[in-house]
Amino acid sequence: MFTGIIEELGTFEAGERFSIRCGVVLSDLTPGASIAVNGVCLTAVDIRTDGFSADLSPETLQRTNLGDLRAGDRVNLERPLMLQTRLSGHIVQGHVDGTGVVEMLRELGNGNWELGVRVPRELDRFLVYKGSIAIDGISLTIASISDALVKVAIIPHTKEVTNLMFRGVGERVNIECDVLAKHVDKLLAGHRHSSGNTME
Repeated sequence: MFTGIIEELGTFEAGERFSIRCGVVLSDLTPGASIAVNGVCLTAVDIRTDGFSADLSPETLQRTNLGDLRAGDRVNLERPLMLQTRLSGHIVQGHVDGTGVVEMLRELGNGNWELGVRVPRELDRFLVYKGSIAIDGISLTIASISDALVKVAIIPHTKEVTNLMFRGVGERVNIECDVLAKHVDKLLAGHRHSSGNTME
């Protein structure tokens, strides 16, 4: 379980295994522990003084943007939530639902930006105005959504401490919808099926 508050920017290193160079998140990282990389929950193995490695399943490669990484690319890192930690973002599982494509990144002035991401249409039903969304593991609030285009506001701090500063139009980003929305959708689908009624 994560919060979507990024702790460190790591650097992807090409090699036989999926490897990340980092420092801050290593302070209490142990073999077998979970760590979110661009919002993807991975199991840390082969922990070194300057980074760690992880194994990627075919499902992870298919559903996320981790397979797009090239040597030197920056990635968002977050360790799992501890029970005594403030929940500054929202509940993020690290279970990516799919990838979206950056369609716009517009400067608003005073260091603020607007990010627009086209999300898969099958995820649209889980996204609502002022609801939460994790983009590359970053907890963000939906400012608007129309025709599967999600727009979020990026404050200066978020732009400075995450990989959004390196993102450009046309790049893929990992999308995780709010888990509460997914549970509600499933419950309502079961109710509609059993009762024969529609929400209308």
